[in-house]
Amino acid sequence: MSTFFDEGGRELLPSDGSAVLHDWVLGDRNSEEILSRLMDEVPWTSNTIRVFGVDHVEPRLVSWHGDPGASYSYSGLQLAVNPWTPLLSELKSVCESIAGTPFNSVLLNLYRDGNDRVGWHADDEPELGPEPVIASLSLGAVRRFRFRHRETGESVACDLPSGSLVVMSGLSQRCWVHEVPRQKRVVSPRVNLTFRRVRTD
Repeated sequence: MSTFFDEGGRELLPSDGSAVLHDWVLGDRNSEEILSRLMDEVPWTSNTIRVFGVDHVEPRLVSWHGDPGASYSYSGLQLAVNPWTPLLSELKSVCESIAGTPFNSVLLNLYRDGNDRVGWHADDEPELGPEPVIASLSLGAVRRFRFRHRETGESVACDLPSGSLVVMSGLSQRCWVHEVPRQKRVVSPRVNLTFRRVRTD
């Protein structure tokens, strides 16, 4: 296991990288209160992305926050950087202490209910560098999280409870893709925060 993960988590991947699930990382903080504040304080946007040359409205809301100059793009979409809020800075510090690496940005996703989702992808955009460590914090509804190996097709799945954190190594982004599938029985919202470090030069 890579040295930037503590020993309190559970490894999800059998090989070719690491994804460590920590079931609760918020200490004595109230996860419902944090979720409510994020939903109220964050400037959520609905974006159109281009996939295989076709425009689609993203099936979730997003918001991008970070240090000045921390620009980020995916699927033909250039995200404007919003400043850190006090709450986001606090959550960043929590995730940095567990991942053992500094972050300068975070992508927030709001899944309004089980119809919102994100398809198979890897967090491997050029501005993340060759070995990006991603810390993914979940709040709200429990949602399914799935991995699929790029070459073998092997799959791994788990449920992510509110207050949990998955720390993914750079190698996992090269060898695996991941998704949050549609779950129509889920009726409550979930906010996911993926902390990362982008190049600013």
